Amino acid sequence: MGQNSKIALVTGASSGIGAAYADRLAKRGHDLVLVARREDRLREVAARAKEMHGAESEIITADLATPAGMDKVAARLEQGVTGMVNNAGFGLMAPFAEQDWARLNDMIQLNVTALTRLSHAAVGPMLAAGRGTIVNIASIVAFGGGAGSAVYAATKAYVLALSNALADEVGGKGIRVQCVLPGLTETEFAETAGFSWDRFPADMRMSVDALVDAAFKGLGRGERVTIPSLGDAADYDALEDARMKLFRQGSKSAPAGRYLD
Repeated sequence: MGQNSKIALVTGASSGIGAAYADRLAKRGHDLVLVARREDRLREVAARAKEMHGAESEIITADLATPAGMDKVAARLEQGVTGMVNNAGFGLMAPFAEQDWARLNDMIQLNVTALTRLSHAAVGPMLAAGRGTIVNIASIVAFGGGAGSAVYAATKAYVLALSNALADEVGGKGIRVQCVLPGLTETEFAETAGFSWDRFPADMRMSVDALVDAAFKGLGRGERVTIPSLGDAADYDALEDARMKLFRQGSKSAPAGRYLD
């Protein structure tokens, strides 16, 4: 790596959101650790970061849906980084009963297990250093996916819940945790999920660059949860207030009266 004191690891860095994060992080003075399955694409991202911003890159080819891939990247994180972006993931869109279990399991391993494993590997050294940033990429479907996205929505709800709980735990110890909830974003996601972007009007689809730039602005403002397309932040605050109201009522010595009639 180079002489930069800031090193950021990005998963799913070979294209789309991950590649855009790599570019913005390099522009902000980070050297990079780029993770994905395709080495050729990672080398292209690394070359652009070097040419445009002078950033050095370490490339790790790994399939994060496998234990070996998770362990490989976790070992690098245990050496210490100043920031990481858990971006790797994919979705499947089809009725639950019709989806192939092996593919569903791969999605759970990548979207949930790998993200958790890598966050765990990163946070210890960050706590020891007293600084660090973890960015987890979820999805707006974390608030409730429709028919055909049951498991994908569940994985992203997990990412949101983990991010919020982790922020509570380490937020006062020099570590920032941000969860980004994209809506429809024009990436290769559609090909993997099995649908066409043409199903959706253009005013519902955000570009990758716009999404990542908004996410960085949210991070700079100290947002724990960033929803780039949300016009009024008070709407999310109201949701959180309602959630906490329910939480506080969730543990009592007797069922509520309406269950005792």
